[in-house]
Amino acid sequence: MSSYDVTALGELLIDFTENGISTQGNPILEANPGGAPCNVLAMLNKLGKKTAFIGKVGNDMFGRMLAGEVEKSGTDVSNLIFDDQIPTTLAFVHTKPDGDRDFSFYRNPGADMMLKKEEVMTQIIQNSRIFHFGTLSSTHEGVREATRYAIDVAKNSGKLISFDPNLREPLWKSLEDAKREIAYGLSKCDILKISDNEVEFMTGTTDYAKGAAILRETYHNISLMFVTLGREGSRAYYKDLTVEVAPFLQENTIETTGAGDTFEACVLNYVLDHGIDQLTEQDLKELLTFANAGASIITTRRGALRVMPAEEEIRRLVAQRM
Repeated sequence: MSSYDVTALGELLIDFTENGISTQGNPILEANPGGAPCNVLAMLNKLGKKTAFIGKVGNDMFGRMLAGEVEKSGTDVSNLIFDDQIPTTLAFVHTKPDGDRDFSFYRNPGADMMLKKEEVMTQIIQNSRIFHFGTLSSTHEGVREATRYAIDVAKNSGKLISFDPNLREPLWKSLEDAKREIAYGLSKCDILKISDNEVEFMTGTTDYAKGAAILRETYHNISLMFVTLGREGSRAYYKDLTVEVAPFLQENTIETTGAGDTFEACVLNYVLDHGIDQLTEQDLKELLTFANAGASIITTRRGALRVMPAEEEIRRLVAQRM
């Protein structure tokens, strides 16, 4: 028996999100725990799964707050390391009128970049069913080596590998570097969650069916692929099946932070419950419907990690469509 359902490696940071204007007319910023990998794990915890996180924060006020919040969410933090020299990474999130976001990062360097290969506790990965990662842990050399080492440990232990490119253009020295590291992730994963803009970035087409076909032809290791299309819903590509499900659009959406991570967690939860070998068209429709519903709920809340929806909330929303 595995000790953990999912272990994720990557960034853990503070998302400063806008939350009103002060009496003096200044924007009020709220310090939300953030970082895609831990958002995914927090949602999995809500769905009753056991998770662990591998990463690094600064030994400062924000790092201690993050460690506390991740542990409180139910994730094992025994491989979360505190850096005495480098501060916790900060992201400032500007929300556009349509709920989409722009990011400014204070990460030059940030503690999450400082994770070293020798600090990765391999037994945590070996005791997990799925290993999940993104590309923010591949923007710089040291943490890239740690990430690749962790992927190799997962591969050699026969674990399912899940990848979300999570492209954040400002964090890369060049977009060629970003493309190379996403391609590396694509070459290693069994399960891929990729957004419409990332498909375009990697394939040069806004015809997402065509883009998905290019990726599947190039990377035969990908067994199960999801393309998230924002307000257009999502698609699953599996063997000879393509399944598309409409979104749950919310009137009271305030921001999209964590929507992709919530979707990803719902995907991994379904795979943990049903396996990856014999999914049917009906299975994929059920998976996408649940994942779209979960993602839509998080858009009505500020932040992500602390406010992930409960399974009953998601099921209630799904039931309204039946």
